[in-house]
Amino acid sequence: MTAIPENEALPESAVPARQARRVALIVAVAFFMQLLDSTIISTSLPQMGQSFGVPAVAMSIGITVYMLTMAVFVPLSGWLADRFGARNIFLIAIALFTLASIACGVSQNLTQFVAARAVQGLGSALMTPVGRILVLRNAPKSELLNATALITWPALFAPVVGPVLGGFITTYLSWHWNFFINIPLGLAGLALVARFIPGDREAETRPLDWPGFLLTSVGLASLLYGLERIAHPEDGALPTVALLGAGVLVGWLAVRHLARAQHPLLDLTAFKVQTFAISTLTAGTVFRVAINATPFLLPLLFQVGFGLSPIDAGLMILAYFLGNLGMKAVTTPTLRRFGFRPVLIVNGVIASLSIMACAAISPHTPQVLVVALMLIAGLSRSMQFTALNTLAFADVAAPQRSSAATLSSMLQQVAMLFGVAVAAALLNLSRIARGGPALDLVDFRLAFLAIGAIGLVAALRFLALPAAAGAEVSGHLPRN
Repeated sequence: MTAIPENEALPESAVPARQARRVALIVAVAFFMQLLDSTIISTSLPQMGQSFGVPAVAMSIGITVYMLTMAVFVPLSGWLADRFGARNIFLIAIALFTLASIACGVSQNLTQFVAARAVQGLGSALMTPVGRILVLRNAPKSELLNATALITWPALFAPVVGPVLGGFITTYLSWHWNFFINIPLGLAGLALVARFIPGDREAETRPLDWPGFLLTSVGLASLLYGLERIAHPEDGALPTVALLGAGVLVGWLAVRHLARAQHPLLDLTAFKVQTFAISTLTAGTVFRVAINATPFLLPLLFQVGFGLSPIDAGLMILAYFLGNLGMKAVTTPTLRRFGFRPVLIVNGVIASLSIMACAAISPHTPQVLVVALMLIAGLSRSMQFTALNTLAFADVAAPQRSSAATLSSMLQQVAMLFGVAVAAALLNLSRIARGGPALDLVDFRLAFLAIGAIGLVAALRFLALPAAAGAEVSGHLPRN
């Protein structure tokens, strides 16, 4: 790269573009740390249980507490960013997450570990929506597509290296280092944010809407915990149904309050923006359910349905996530060439058909065809994720950005857990219907067909978008 002489200024248009990419890259570092931690911990739960003197299944409380703490504090993140500055809150989030990681690594018993995971969940709750707010505030619309692509890569890359890295660290070092690895990432993130991201704060700050905060947090936590329990039917159906019912009821009360409050915690008027509503609430959420169910189903298919070893199954999954990464280079040019509406429809259909095609493979299918299918499924998943995440904020006004980023984070959490819950429920219902004692290949075939059909319906729903949807962001101008 050629250096720019000190006496030669950058073109005026290049300054915000460079700033937008810089902020997005720094936010991506923090997101990578957060998502790596989420994927790496599952590999070391048995060793942690042995170290704490408790059964491995008891360690799942660490994941549950983390998720619930996130659910409680995510709704507050937008207000905190407006009140104290997004940069300041992002620094606090990274610091909390890093310190909590150290506390997790030095924990001597399950109680200490759960307390540390709760603090880690708080840091994570602030990090994701506030990071998006920073990107939105520093990126002009012409750079929003590139910036969003940069902050999407951690969600695609962390699942690739997380399980492999976690298994290596747990085997050759100890489970403690799965948390200590966050220390250099956290310190790097703090230094980069403090050095390169400008401070910001809303000129007029709203008073905190306590009823809105309590209703939204309780409703979201109940709903997410209920969805998480669906994947574990052995825990009993009654508490799960009660949690889901409470989540829906309190959520309805929260929406009713937010729509009427003078200074609501979350500005629901963002849902009046068509591109935000479709890509985040309606078709976007339904499609995310389908593509979040797939990473849950595939490892089970290869290990339970095909009888592969965890290592061989992992290699198959690697092709799926490499497909995710491989699409990043062509996503932006494709969206600029064709626009959001055609890409979301056509690519959504391809992604859905690739999910349904997983129902056709068997242990006797040539490995090269299975790998090719995994690559296609990963490529189309990556394209759809980036397109949805970018279109969501294409037409959102500046005063709505904080609430829009928070609402987007909340709905993505719901879609992630709902995808796993639906997939688990389909597998169990199929097994019960045929009266089998254990899961069989036919159960996976039914689940993949149903999940693919859900994605297909959502993809066709994008037909409701206008031809020029997000044109200012994509740079694609449809012909009259």
